[in-house]
Amino acid sequence: MQRRAQREQPERAKRLTRVLVCAAAVPVMLIASGCSSDSGSDGGGDKAASASASASPSPTVQAAAYRTLPEACGVLTKKTLKDLAPKAKSGKEGSSDDVASRASCSWSSLDNNGVKGSQFRWLNVSLMRFESDTTRGPGEKLAEEYYDKQVRVAREVEGAKGIRAVPVAGTGDAATAVSYDLKKKEGTFKQQTVVARVENVVVTLDYNGAGLAGDKTPDAAALLSDAKKAAREAVLSVTRANGTVSASGSPSAPTSGKPSAPTSGKPSAPASGKPSAPVSGSASASAAGKS
Repeated sequence: MQRRAQREQPERAKRLTRVLVCAAAVPVMLIASGCSSDSGSDGGGDKAASASASASPSPTVQAAAYRTLPEACGVLTKKTLKDLAPKAKSGKEGSSDDVASRASCSWSSLDNNGVKGSQFRWLNVSLMRFESDTTRGPGEKLAEEYYDKQVRVAREVEGAKGIRAVPVAGTGDAATAVSYDLKKKEGTFKQQTVVARVENVVVTLDYNGAGLAGDKTPDAAALLSDAKKAAREAVLSVTRANGTVSASGSPSAPTSGKPSAPTSGKPSAPASGKPSAPVSGSASASAAGKS
């Protein structure tokens, strides 16, 4: 019996060793499996975050409709210039560092009759175009803001008497005419300012007249009628420079169209929206007084 027990002891020891080895291997496998699972989870999270970041859309804004301006000194017909400024030899182009975004032209006319008096006329056309910008908004919205500002400036001229503001039909998307009298040592100037907006472009037309050296003061209603006609021509010149005009005279869609693809370009016009040439009534009257 003793020998049999001695033979069985080594066999039991071998079986116990195998059991312990197998038991130790189980947590090792579990740990390895857990590490592998955690690693895969972290990697998937990083990839998802990266994909989400790359998919974030960049800011965009609708591109402006009109991309250029006509030559400022060519926006009015010869007949209109002859009617409004008959003694003007040529237009004087205003300074601009970007004529595709802002431009102006002025005409001075003096019909000098010596001691019998003289008739003076001064005409100025300013054009301002706004580009769309991701931070400031669409060009049309910027033009609307500038349009409102120009109307306010025309109505707040120092020394102006009898200020009147009326809407003007058939001239771009919106137009307002501001009229007033301004007395200077040379005489009483009848000022007419028409501000019009078409798409992302604002047209400001100043026209004033005075009878000098005792000549009669011009009729304000006639001056206003001429100013409205000239402003309408200037607006149509803008639409023609960017496309076509319908038979009714109203602007149709430009040939370039409103691009379906948005743009994020920066505005060509300065942030303040101030043109280089004078557009306020006070500026025009001042110019008239100097001539």
